[in-house]
Amino acid sequence: MPIGQRSGGAGRRNINRAPSPLLALTLPWLTILLGSMLPGWLLIASAPVLPPVGFLLFLSWRQLRPGLLPIWSGLPLGLFDDLFSGQPFGSAVLLWSLAAIALELIETRVPWRSFLTEWLVAIGLIVAYIGLCLALANLAGAGAHVGIILPQIVISVLSYPLVGRLVAVVDRFRLTPFMVVQ
Repeated sequence: MPIGQRSGGAGRRNINRAPSPLLALTLPWLTILLGSMLPGWLLIASAPVLPPVGFLLFLSWRQLRPGLLPIWSGLPLGLFDDLFSGQPFGSAVLLWSLAAIALELIETRVPWRSFLTEWLVAIGLIVAYIGLCLALANLAGAGAHVGIILPQIVISVLSYPLVGRLVAVVDRFRLTPFMVVQ
């Protein structure tokens, strides 16, 4: 390369660039909020078939970036999910907050992380969440049988790795450096 030319390498492209603070802080919250609204847009059914996308996104963000969402984030996000899920009001607030506490405890007690352990933790939380949602709905007078949620559990567990991959792509976009204007 001649002496007067600069290289156009990756190091030169990232000088004077930083992730957008607004995008870095709000994108996880927005994806979870949109995920809470999504099942009602796609299909209206007499039985639960679609996974609780907002909860799956919440789990994925908490597992991918443990310190990004505060432990109290289950309360406002669960409150928003209660508005769109059709569950008794307050059930998602309680269950999302308990899931956040459980993930925080697991994160501090289990120092190693792998895809298998995170998927097993997510499976346990997904099954518990859907089962407890049915129990809370039955307490409110629904009277549904346990067998009605089995397809939703299977679809949720099998779609969790795809949701995790989507969150990783969104996280990569969230941390993309943008030009800093001075």
